[in-house]
Amino acid sequence: MKIAIMGAMPEEVEPILKKLDSYKTTEFAKNRYYEGKYKGVDVVVAYSKIGKVFSALTATTLIEHFGCEMLLFSGVAGAINEKLSIGDLIVATKLSQHDLDITIFGHPYGFVPEGSVYVEADKNLIELSKKVAKDLGVEVLEGIIATGDQFIADEEKKEFIKNTFKADAIEMEGASVAVVCDALKVPFFILRSISDAADMDAGFNFEEFVESSAKISADFLMKMVDELAGKNL
Repeated sequence: MKIAIMGAMPEEVEPILKKLDSYKTTEFAKNRYYEGKYKGVDVVVAYSKIGKVFSALTATTLIEHFGCEMLLFSGVAGAINEKLSIGDLIVATKLSQHDLDITIFGHPYGFVPEGSVYVEADKNLIELSKKVAKDLGVEVLEGIIATGDQFIADEEKKEFIKNTFKADAIEMEGASVAVVCDALKVPFFILRSISDAADMDAGFNFEEFVESSAKISADFLMKMVDELAGKNL
């Protein structure tokens, strides 16, 4: 099996590239893809650039062009759930697009005809993450992640997203990746480490903690790949 490992920014994939046994760089569709090996498993690593359009393009490319059969996403997010602090990990059980709005036609926020408000992540990969968390002795929250093409640093918007989608964290790529993987029937897993609280201080905290939080997420994700490698995929 070939596994896609994806982030949105260089900071989110650099810790992963350092762990690979070897890799080569391929340029395609105005992006760079790193094809390599990790403990005998074929992997393709990429950062999409920020936002839903770029992440959907990258996820589709990883699956359709590079032939990846599973997608793991590692990155950072803003906290909505008050239980989450900077550096904490959250695994998405399902994801929604908080900035998708055709409510004027009687649909709920996040919904389009022939679509759904939420896309559920792969349950087997979520179960695997529980094992990894137990082995590492770390606490990982499972919850809803909301995605939109906005960096949220506003309490009012944060409360709207919390109340409307029952979201625990917020970011800018996960739901679009989920839509692609769901449509193409590829199991996916979205992991985020908290970099800010999506409030007035979010911009300052993000700049300070993005690298350290991204590394926490990447290290955990690669422990999951360790487990997948042990299954002789």
